[in-house]
Amino acid sequence: MDCRAAADHHVCNGVCGCCGALRPRYKRLVDNIFPEDPEDGLVKTNMEKLTFYALSAPEKLDRIGAYLSERLIRDVGRHRYGYVCIAMEALDQLLMACHCQSINLFVESFLKMVAKLLESEKPNLQILGTNSFVKFANIEEDTPSYHRSYDFFVSRFSEMCHSSHDELEIRTKIRMSGIKGLQGVVRKTVNDELQANIWDPQHMDKIVPSLLFNLQHAEEAESRSPSPLQATEKEKESPTELAERCLRELLGRAAYGNIKNAIKPVLIHLDNHSLWEPKTFAIRCFKIIMYSIQPQHSHLVIQQLLGHLDANSKSAATVRAGIVEVLSEAAVIAASGSVGPTVLEVFNTLLRQLRLSIDYELTGSYDCAIVSTKIIKEHEERMFQEAVIKTTGSFASTLPTYQRSEVMLFIMSKVPLPSLHHAIDAGKAGENRNRLTQIMLLKSLLQVSTGFQCSNMLTALPSSFLDRLLSAALMEDADLRLFVLEILISFIDRHGNRPKFSTVSTISDISVLKLKVDKCSRQDTVFMKKHSQQLYRHIYLTSKEESNVQPHYEALYSMLALISIELANEEVVVDLIRLVLAVQEIAQINEDNLPVYNRCALYALGAAYLNLISQLTTVPAFCQHIHEVLEARQKEAPYLLPEDVFVETPRLTKSLDHLVPEVFFRQSKISEVLGGSGYNSDRLSTPYIPQLTDEDRLSKRKSIGETISLQVEVESRNSPEKEERAPAEEITYETLKKAIVDSVAVEEQERERRRLVVEKFQKAPFEEIAAHCGARASLLQSKLNQIFEITIRPPPSPSGTITAAYGQPQNHSIPVYEMKFPDLCVY
Repeated sequence: MDCRAAADHHVCNGVCGCCGALRPRYKRLVDNIFPEDPEDGLVKTNMEKLTFYALSAPEKLDRIGAYLSERLIRDVGRHRYGYVCIAMEALDQLLMACHCQSINLFVESFLKMVAKLLESEKPNLQILGTNSFVKFANIEEDTPSYHRSYDFFVSRFSEMCHSSHDELEIRTKIRMSGIKGLQGVVRKTVNDELQANIWDPQHMDKIVPSLLFNLQHAEEAESRSPSPLQATEKEKESPTELAERCLRELLGRAAYGNIKNAIKPVLIHLDNHSLWEPKTFAIRCFKIIMYSIQPQHSHLVIQQLLGHLDANSKSAATVRAGIVEVLSEAAVIAASGSVGPTVLEVFNTLLRQLRLSIDYELTGSYDCAIVSTKIIKEHEERMFQEAVIKTTGSFASTLPTYQRSEVMLFIMSKVPLPSLHHAIDAGKAGENRNRLTQIMLLKSLLQVSTGFQCSNMLTALPSSFLDRLLSAALMEDADLRLFVLEILISFIDRHGNRPKFSTVSTISDISVLKLKVDKCSRQDTVFMKKHSQQLYRHIYLTSKEESNVQPHYEALYSMLALISIELANEEVVVDLIRLVLAVQEIAQINEDNLPVYNRCALYALGAAYLNLISQLTTVPAFCQHIHEVLEARQKEAPYLLPEDVFVETPRLTKSLDHLVPEVFFRQSKISEVLGGSGYNSDRLSTPYIPQLTDEDRLSKRKSIGETISLQVEVESRNSPEKEERAPAEEITYETLKKAIVDSVAVEEQERERRRLVVEKFQKAPFEEIAAHCGARASLLQSKLNQIFEITIRPPPSPSGTITAAYGQPQNHSIPVYEMKFPDLCVY
């Protein structure tokens, strides 16, 4: 203490000595706690006297506080920081000791002194004021305060959190004090409804960004740190750790109605600081959020993120991809709670963003303007689309089975397909948009269906879903067909056997595969009775496609094998063998002019499947025939085996015109050997012919017309009544055209008849409608009367009639309820 300050202190003591009796007692007690030399610290004996006095006369607390506040403000102005520290220590002790109704007025003086310290430019005083405030925040007050405001403290502590002091150590201390101060404000106000509402946006917009700033700053510091092994006990109390702990505490206290106000500043902060693109920090933030909030509130965070994704629908693809990645991570964590009631809305938003991204990629613009202000990078949009697909799978994996089925139906309903009731975009641009949309939605569907487990295939693949999915298998695009096959395989494979069929081969002993095989359930049998022909037909038509490559044949093999293991009974096995023999005939006859590779692939596919099914059926004669054909191919035509076809460089022949009969699987032989083991030999000997539907007419393929002519030819050739039947009408293009036109005309007539009936009931007078209905009712009643008359008439007696007492013939009626009906007539 300098000479002037010492002189002032002696003068003060002199005045107190002369006029001490005139000063109030509380002032004398307050003055006595200050020593002559501030380095001596608080006079403890006098402090005890002051505390006893305050407890004895609580009505004086507010005056004690006001006088201490007056002295502290004066000492701050005169830079007597030693006395400032003593005054704050005295205040802290009084706060801890006094819990009475009069403490509210004392607290006002206390908060005024803390605010004075926080306003100071001296870091030590700011830290001193913060520490006192934190001690105060931990005190539970007996009576609430209706008028106390913490606005200044929230603003000042948030400002301290962003301190940019030149010295690193001081900057760290100030920031930590700011975080501790915010933590104190939260603890003081969050559970008291009568206090200022800390969840108001005006407060959250300051608190949350301040905590995130320190989290973000710490990540940068950690990236510069030489080694994690150097972490010491001191570093554990870094601003990062403190900010994370404070944020977790804040979110853990958030009620249902406060989640939105707490999450919105996080989204704004990530936007303002461009933190979506690296996405590491954004993911870390939302992991903290998801693990801190109450589990039942998880879906609110998901909804906030979805809304933010919609709001940023015209932002850069990298930003949108970051938001979607965060959504994906949050969905996995939310699985322990709930994804929320609006499950389909989640997927609707994601699919909408997918379609928008496809439009951006094709048009190169975020709006309809010809000249766009932003440059759209195609590869970034593709990355965003992949992120959306991945997120769709993440969300679906958290759902129960019934909701997952609904989601798959929902996604499938969004796929644009050329069907009777679904229009698609026309033109070159429309074709590109349709193709990209189909691919992306089917990719999403594949993500959702992966790992889907359902014991009942009828519920897993309802008709409405299966019809649309299989119609996509008729598309000319090879990628679409492959996705459809993969989706079907993921549904059928319920025991994880798919990886064991990833390689198409003629394995000599399938026991090494360790297949998991269960008996076909009743539900599966019903499913196959209903949908098997539909599945076989699409497998058959898909195998004929010229654009097929190795993955298509591998998928077809996996599908045939999995149907045999998961869904097969004797009837299904017979039909699958017929189907594969028909596929062999496609390659053998080659009416579609397929390339050599495709024909060899079909031969190899048939060989691999028949080798598998022969070992599954365990019929020795069947196995022997398959083995003989495989050996013949090995010697004469190895290019018909999967080991030579399904490799990186296929070993093919130039021509397949001179194949010997021994390399073909014979339907007659298979029918004979399996018929002897109880299989339906008649069905086995009948060549497989695919059923035809309206989809074939809509797909506009050449192969469909050829399939019709083949069907007519095969039917006539294999009919046992061929000689007795009249010559079949020649099937020509004109005949087919006439049949189609006639069927369309009949449909038009039926539609017109229905329209007239509806129009009549809508526009005709009531009397006319009533008369028409009455006439029909009368006619119906008369018919019923005739029926009843016949029913209740008794059988004739031997004499023909029953004679009454007076000699006149009379019919004897028996009531219906007394009549004896035969058992077959009783329902």
